[in-house]
Amino acid sequence: MQADPLLERVVAALAKVPGVTAIVLGGSRARGTAHVASDYDIGLYYRTSDPLDTRRLLEAAKGLADDAADTTVTSVGEWGRWIVGGAWLSIEGRKVDLLYRNIDEVAQVIEACRSGQITMDYQPGHPHGFCSAIWAGEAALCRPLHDPQGAVAGLKSLALPYPPPLREALVRRFQWEIAFSIGNAELGAVRLDQTHVAGCVYRALACIAQVLFALNERYLINEKGALREAAKLAQTLPELMERVDDVWQFVGDGDFETAVAILRELQQELETLA
Repeated sequence: MQADPLLERVVAALAKVPGVTAIVLGGSRARGTAHVASDYDIGLYYRTSDPLDTRRLLEAAKGLADDAADTTVTSVGEWGRWIVGGAWLSIEGRKVDLLYRNIDEVAQVIEACRSGQITMDYQPGHPHGFCSAIWAGEAALCRPLHDPQGAVAGLKSLALPYPPPLREALVRRFQWEIAFSIGNAELGAVRLDQTHVAGCVYRALACIAQVLFALNERYLINEKGALREAAKLAQTLPELMERVDDVWQFVGDGDFETAVAILRELQQELETLA
């Protein structure tokens, strides 16, 4: 992969911060699907026995950021159990996001995923929720930038190849929720409650994406663009995005009956596929 001066500068500064065991590139840039304006998603991995020094991290971040005076970093845990913490920076005019991850906790979650144990939690920024398998997907798909102890390599060896018990658990969990969400949409439609119907429709579609990714043994690490990516997978539903667009058009027009009918068709075809 072609050298990126911005990444080299970021790694050189952050690798010196006490507690930073490994640094990775995540998101679309790691997966090779980024466009020119894509953000840089930087993961900072630390260990329980060697906690992240956020005071020193702030100093390093200020040295990198375009506006040092407006630069902040969070404490560990400030963004919740799953997002943990980090910073939103502008470096050389580019958006660079830092995210903290505890290597020991990530390893435990991956082991749980390998045995078919997953959780789904409320999380701002994730309208459907945060599925614990995201951490496994992050480890599997990230690009190590600084991993002198082989910590990230160890996580990758746990997350890859994609574990069959995880596939089964995700299909079982989210296949059921599709039908449940559609039923709730029908109840909202009787009351002409467009907001409730839209929320239920979103949940059903998010679950469809989860099931399709699982059937293809692909990690889903972000809801954004998940359906569009699912439409390109080997095992998918015909004309998926065209039908999804139709669902939203009918919801917007208040034709809930037709929107739900399309969802029912997608649900039934997915059950056959699974």
